[in-house]
Amino acid sequence: MGDWEGVRLHVVTGKGGTGKTTVAGALAMALAAGGRRVLIAEVEERQGLAQLFDVPPLAYEEHRVASAPGGGEVFALAIDAREAMHEYLAMFYRLGRAGRALDKLGFVDFATTIAPGLRDVLLTGKAYEATRRRTGDHYAYDAVVLDAPPTGRVVRFLDVTTSVSSLARVGPINRQANSITDLIHSPRTAVHVVTLLEDMPVQETADAVADLQAAHIPVGAVVVNQVRPPHLAARSLPAARRGRLDHDDVLAGLRAAGLPASDGVVDLLVREAADHAERTALEEAQRALVDDLGRPVYELPRIADGIDPTALYELADALAEQGAV
Repeated sequence: MGDWEGVRLHVVTGKGGTGKTTVAGALAMALAAGGRRVLIAEVEERQGLAQLFDVPPLAYEEHRVASAPGGGEVFALAIDAREAMHEYLAMFYRLGRAGRALDKLGFVDFATTIAPGLRDVLLTGKAYEATRRRTGDHYAYDAVVLDAPPTGRVVRFLDVTTSVSSLARVGPINRQANSITDLIHSPRTAVHVVTLLEDMPVQETADAVADLQAAHIPVGAVVVNQVRPPHLAARSLPAARRGRLDHDDVLAGLRAAGLPASDGVVDLLVREAADHAERTALEEAQRALVDDLGRPVYELPRIADGIDPTALYELADALAEQGAV
């Protein structure tokens, strides 16, 4: 499985607006290729996965949402803190219906309000359970992909031991948190960070990588999303950036292509070429910063017509072609 042999939990994060949910979906599709079963789960209650896979809103149960090449299957789950609490109370305290009765009294909202870390334990705990579940001699899922919160809070979300240290030093909550921590801090987990070739996303990516490493949480790859190829040859970029493309060459090119050719059109194209060359230079500078992070880097193309299930297959193929899986 490429660079991620042995990884059971793939956590995907990124600055808001970078397309982390799309990348999480593409990764799940790529991991499922070749007959594997993959679960993708979301925790932010946005129903982003339902929109991505073009299926009805997801509930707190696993549903098949896509097929992958080679007979693979992708299942999806929307992890809800309230439902996870019911499951937790039934599993560890055998409350069953009594747990739901407590919910009617506002217990779940009260508990997660006074102890925000408990919510993260519940959410990550469901993903942890999915990585361990077995069907006979085999894991129920070959891999689990978690569409996690944005980079600004992903370390706090994943570092559940710290979250619950003030809640319980013994008992089921503590044991569950310790088990989750063992998984998240082990080579069985990889946190992948999604970015764009822009200043703020790259800076947040660098900060997230540093914070994850400081917390001893394994960092996987950096995925550069929405990459646009340069439209000018590399040798033309310096002149284009200075607005000094040869006027006669541009005019001749327009005429050869059978397009309207006039001084006004050429001037417009020269200005647009200068803007394009400037953007390309800025993106190259950001790409160098990403490379300096010392993590595997994969690039996904910008999909001009928006993301639909067909585009998701295209992005999954792009990850596979780069050796990501």
